[in-house]
Amino acid sequence: MAENPTDALPAPLLALAARHGVVPDFWDFAGGHRAVPEQTLVAVLGALGVDASTPERVEVALADADDEPWRRMLPPVVVLRAGQRPHVPVHVDHGDPVEARLELDPEAGGGERHVEQVDVYVPPRTVDGRLVGRATLEIPDDLPLGWHTLVVESAGTTARCTVVVTPQRLELGPGLTERRAWGFMTQLYSVRSRRSWGVGDLADLRDIAWLAGRRCGADFVLINPLHAAEPVPPLTPSPYLPTTRRFMDPQYIRVEDVPEVAYLPVAERSLIEWQAEVARPLSTEPGPIERDPAWSAKRTALEIVFAAPRAAAREAAFRSFRAEQGQGLEEFATWCAITEHFGDEAWPEGADDVGSDVVRRLREQLADRVTFYCWLQWVADEQLATAQRAARAGGMRIGVMHDLAVGVHPEGADAWAMRDVLAQRVSVGAPPDMYNQQGQDWSQPPWRPDALARAAYRPYRDMLRTVLRHAGAIRIDHVIGLFRLWWIPQGTSARDGAYVRYDHEALVGILCLEAHRAGALVIGEDLGVVEPWARDYLNERGVLGTSVLWFERDGDAPMAPEHYRRLALATVTTHDLPPTAGYLAGEHVDLRDRLGLLTEPVEEVRAAARHERAQMVGLVGERGFIGADPSERQLVEALHRLVMDSPSVLVGVSLADAVGERRAQNQPGTDQEYPNWRVPLADSAQRLVLVDDLFDNPRLGSLVAVLNGR
Repeated sequence: MAENPTDALPAPLLALAARHGVVPDFWDFAGGHRAVPEQTLVAVLGALGVDASTPERVEVALADADDEPWRRMLPPVVVLRAGQRPHVPVHVDHGDPVEARLELDPEAGGGERHVEQVDVYVPPRTVDGRLVGRATLEIPDDLPLGWHTLVVESAGTTARCTVVVTPQRLELGPGLTERRAWGFMTQLYSVRSRRSWGVGDLADLRDIAWLAGRRCGADFVLINPLHAAEPVPPLTPSPYLPTTRRFMDPQYIRVEDVPEVAYLPVAERSLIEWQAEVARPLSTEPGPIERDPAWSAKRTALEIVFAAPRAAAREAAFRSFRAEQGQGLEEFATWCAITEHFGDEAWPEGADDVGSDVVRRLREQLADRVTFYCWLQWVADEQLATAQRAARAGGMRIGVMHDLAVGVHPEGADAWAMRDVLAQRVSVGAPPDMYNQQGQDWSQPPWRPDALARAAYRPYRDMLRTVLRHAGAIRIDHVIGLFRLWWIPQGTSARDGAYVRYDHEALVGILCLEAHRAGALVIGEDLGVVEPWARDYLNERGVLGTSVLWFERDGDAPMAPEHYRRLALATVTTHDLPPTAGYLAGEHVDLRDRLGLLTEPVEEVRAAARHERAQMVGLVGERGFIGADPSERQLVEALHRLVMDSPSVLVGVSLADAVGERRAQNQPGTDQEYPNWRVPLADSAQRLVLVDDLFDNPRLGSLVAVLNGR
């Protein structure tokens, strides 16, 4: 029998790691079974609030882990599927009586239910000098979906526990069982119109969605995450490294569409037009997208609009939105105001603590700016709602499909406001693989699974609710992160991380519940190293997978599309690859070679790319999709015909493919070496393609005909 590499690690440390979901080993990309370094286990446990720095403290932590559930009268949360009848432990002084009831979620009809105790004997336990007994409650199996509260009373003490009832399975909806849906995929900021202020915005999304539905028969438009960047320049270009995942980036607001603009006096209208004269020409610049000047101009204009009086109904609507979004919005807006206030200066001591007196005084001092940043979220929310309505009015069955990033910037609003549920002194990344042999450190703080459970998953729920407010579907980037994440201790290499497990039953269940309530589909990006059982689990819960043509392989050959998964979003390409025209030309190899990212000789990589291309061309040729000497356009269309031969219920088509763009939006492994997330939409000749002309583009029209079977 092969030796287990963890045998060299101390057994008590391994037991403590297992108790807290820290995995002490992993399989590397070469197939080797590797142990996590002992110092990594100690550091990761430390980030979970567990002191494992000496053997003595490991023993203390093990004993504490055994006693901890007995110190609580109730667990903080119970997440179950509809129809289940779980048992819930109640810890009270040994022999004390227990009374229990369920207060039902008002959104599920409200009311109360009695909860019965069942006869399950568990010996009492002495904890902290107190003899504690355990009673067992049985949750009824006919509860409605929702967020309920279990209330327990014993000897004058009352405790509460959140009980979340989630769907067994998220159903497909909008007629997808009878007919598949196809739609466009795009990076919204890159698709601009002549009225944009340098960056594609929500008015552009509205027009794209309506026109794609009405003129093309598309059923959805998948866009990049709209999560907020910094409130002041310099802005982080990547939509996958936001300051918050809950709130929206106001750079996507169309200033002229804010109703108050129509009633501004001439002088204020002139001031806004001056800002527009700075920003609008940026939309027709062929070079990399410049977010900083665009946002500076737009923010100045929005400040003018904010200062204008609002009608009574509009003011009431704003106040209602602010109250509904609650503490989360106030904290985000406060962070924005403080960040703007201090600029490049160091924050005063205590300002990094959201609950400190320093922050309270700053919130009072900057009250008008806090209100301004709340107002921006309200305006963005209104315009996003308009875009989704336009999508459905245009005939789309799904409409806007949002994207949820893996995590947040380590110095952003969420990292500031949610320190109690985000792990400190660690970041998320990935172990070494064949493309990144040093591993990857994404610099994002992960959820603490224990703290998230103690918070009854409310921060996670609140984030999902905001993203799903005006969504027909949501794509979850790196969906395996709901099962486990690679934690990298501060100051160490990405190679020296460890996987930490999450309660996927709770996280996926709550995702399905909130999507069900929003009437939205869920797509998990399950590319890369994803265990087959995890894919099976997601399929069982109704979460769609992701199939990318170039990654679907059957041994050394491309997989026949008939063998793709049915419950999946199937595409030819993804935003981390060049558009299909560029990929066919081998530009992914040339680019990685120029940037020094290759780990193998360039000629070997080119030969492999040529072989891959030849296989794919051979497959579409066998099916009669191309002739003897196909053009680039014909090849791109043939590959989309191939994907349309799959049983997948969703097919996504990159707008970049539709117009012949060749440049990648993002080159993994680079930062400043490539204009990541700053490439404007252009055609094969690098001529800009604006929203105004997009649906008259001949190449797009030809591809749409293929997608519609004409």
